[in-house]
Amino acid sequence: MTVLGILHPGSMGTAVAAQARGRGVEVLWCPEGRSNASRDRAERAGFSAVSGIGEMAERAEIILSLCPPANAEEVAGSVAAHSFSGIYVDANAVSPASMAMISAVMMRADAEVVDGSVIGSPPSAAKTTRLYLSGPGPSVVKVAELFGETAVDARPLPGGIGRASALKLSYSTFQKTSRVLAAVSYALARDYGVENELLDVAKGRTASYLAEIEYIPKVASRSWRWAPEMREAVSALSETCLPTELAEAAATVMDRWADSKDLPLEISEALGWLHKIPED
Repeated sequence: MTVLGILHPGSMGTAVAAQARGRGVEVLWCPEGRSNASRDRAERAGFSAVSGIGEMAERAEIILSLCPPANAEEVAGSVAAHSFSGIYVDANAVSPASMAMISAVMMRADAEVVDGSVIGSPPSAAKTTRLYLSGPGPSVVKVAELFGETAVDARPLPGGIGRASALKLSYSTFQKTSRVLAAVSYALARDYGVENELLDVAKGRTASYLAEIEYIPKVASRSWRWAPEMREAVSALSETCLPTELAEAAATVMDRWADSKDLPLEISEALGWLHKIPED
């Protein structure tokens, strides 16, 4: 029976590890320094407590790190300090560069490293969560097998370390920012008493902008007039003391497309322009 260690049993970590536990996998967790809420979650899920990271590193074949991204490197270092030589899965929302540093730390401890990213809500009887995995093939397969026929849909990615992390942040860039932008947009509409009309306009759409990649060249070609519109939005937001940074950032991004007016760009060309820094 495979032994899995989870660092740490927050709501997502507990839910993911519990899917493996439901298949008969023993799941270890470390109570040291954790909250009562973490203890309650771990106990309800049937996880086995260990005395410390050292015991987990000794007993677990696979250790899964699911923690706040700001703590990901510290957590990896604490495992590496105990010479863990199994498979270390970092499934945190970290950049490919951060993932490379984590991988280097773990490989110095002679561990196999798998880059992971979780996309979706915590898995349950009603919800399936995707777990993307990249890295050494045999290790990726072994991690994926932990979640066979569970609410965790493990999906191996071609390529090495960094691919899963890049996918997570590519999605988060849109998903998290769009949620915040929706709040700012709604706040502005409410300040002027037109929130119901804004909702009516929005409900006329059924698809995600993220799925409409064929529209990207049109955004580029129209940025010469959209950027000034965003700067007018900055003014409107400022007048009601709402955050202006997202609208300002959108205008700054559009400045990179400023010279593409009326150009028949392909998607790849439009995306390429985003890497160009406009001249002063």
